[in-house]
Amino acid sequence: MRKRDWGDRVKQVENLAQSYQRAPLCSKYQPRLAQPSQPSSVWRLFPKQSSALAFAQTCKEDVHVFALEREGGGTGQRIFLVTSYTELWHYYRTYKESLMHCYEVIPEGAVCKLYFDLEFQRVWNPSLDGEKMVALLIQYVCKKLDEVYGLKCSSGDVLNLDSSTEDKFSRHLIFLLPNAAFKDNSHIGSFIHTILTPVLKLASKSSHLEENSAAFTSDQQSTEPLASIEHSPIGDGGMLGSPQAKRRKPGEDDLSFLLVNNKEGQTQLFVDLGVYTKNRNFRLYKSSKLGKNAAFMVAKDNQFSPKPDKHVTMEENIFLASLISNVRYTGQRILMWDAPEFRNTKGTEPEVSSRAYTHTDCLGGHQHSPYRDVDDFVLTLVCKDDIRGSIRRWNYFVSEQLLVYDILHYRWCHNVGRFHKSNNIMILVDLREEVWYQKCHDPECRRLNYRSSNYPLPDSICISHLLKEDEEDQLYLMDEAGNIELSQRYTQAGGTEGWGDCAADDACYLEALEEVERTAEEVSDELMLMAADEFENM
Repeated sequence: MRKRDWGDRVKQVENLAQSYQRAPLCSKYQPRLAQPSQPSSVWRLFPKQSSALAFAQTCKEDVHVFALEREGGGTGQRIFLVTSYTELWHYYRTYKESLMHCYEVIPEGAVCKLYFDLEFQRVWNPSLDGEKMVALLIQYVCKKLDEVYGLKCSSGDVLNLDSSTEDKFSRHLIFLLPNAAFKDNSHIGSFIHTILTPVLKLASKSSHLEENSAAFTSDQQSTEPLASIEHSPIGDGGMLGSPQAKRRKPGEDDLSFLLVNNKEGQTQLFVDLGVYTKNRNFRLYKSSKLGKNAAFMVAKDNQFSPKPDKHVTMEENIFLASLISNVRYTGQRILMWDAPEFRNTKGTEPEVSSRAYTHTDCLGGHQHSPYRDVDDFVLTLVCKDDIRGSIRRWNYFVSEQLLVYDILHYRWCHNVGRFHKSNNIMILVDLREEVWYQKCHDPECRRLNYRSSNYPLPDSICISHLLKEDEEDQLYLMDEAGNIELSQRYTQAGGTEGWGDCAADDACYLEALEEVERTAEEVSDELMLMAADEFENM
């Protein structure tokens, strides 16, 4: 290489180094777990929840979506992280600044644990005993779970998390039911609303309560009037022997302990009924709200203790137990509020109403899953040879990206090579591996734990074929110190994902247009006609 060429090369390198000093790169985060047996790592940040959920569906790894509130990002601004439970916990303890305001995104339609968000302001409720209220609520819910589903549970099956302050009493309750979980959080919301109907009626004059419970009110109001029960706060003596309790109907529970006052002096519910919406963000164990220091920790009166695991610490066990959608398919009984199973163990009708909480958009008599294209494909498998099968119900296990369909009127079993006479089959769709297979309810097939071979899903419904994510398209990056910054590509493009600052461009354009209109001379009609003639003759 000639000396002149070498000098030019050195000069180029120096110029490049200076440009990086002026606009330094945020070093790309490379996740590294200590355990070599762990699966390959995923750690991606997105500005929109929909983008994060779509990306998570393309991953072969066991990943989930979390929301992060950023310091300095403005009130309410969140970015969304896609990673695994193991990966998040590994760095959750290390990057306390960037990950201290973290929320689990509970995906729409996902099978999940029964959970409660409880709170009241102490200044407006000075005589209330929050711990007693929590204990009574757990006792009542356990009673209803037994009556409706035949499930035996107690306070030892409830993870009790506390983020209370001097001003506010705040708890999260997560029920770890034995081998059972709810179909999704809309069914949870309907179940809770129904079992709390008596106390909702006590507060029916409160407009605040009506707003919070509007989503559940229309289908589940009973026409039968209840006896009036005045609200009396729980003090040292509680409500169990109060005069109000004597005016209840025989066998009716006293739920007036769930009534609290807000700052306007109106009566509202201790239980927040607004947390059972699709893709709900639910604050994590050990996280606080942005601008607050009160993180959710294990409450002093918590009686739940996770089973010891030599590979997992006690804290990580609690973290995993606190995750609402962390539910595996194997051995789970799925609880629904619109299913005919609403009978207790003796086969009699439960005391509470079992009216359905239904979606308005249905096809072929079944509710759609979050993946309508997959629903339609499953229907093609069970509607053939003049047999019109249908989907009785579906369940979505987000932890395994698994859709489980119970089929009606189509009983072909690959195990026996014929139609079962009375037992129905199941179609299971593994979205992560993009395959489907068949199992069935026949006792012999279940004894053998039979499952058919895997069959590939058609490309037209495979997420990996529909969504492709470019590594360079990341808007946010996290460096090895845990700092979350905008990517250099975003910064150089002007701050709007490669399209420049549109708002600034529009303002400059309008300003220039107004300047031209002020200074330009008026063009005569003759001159315009002359220019048009010259253009046509060119």
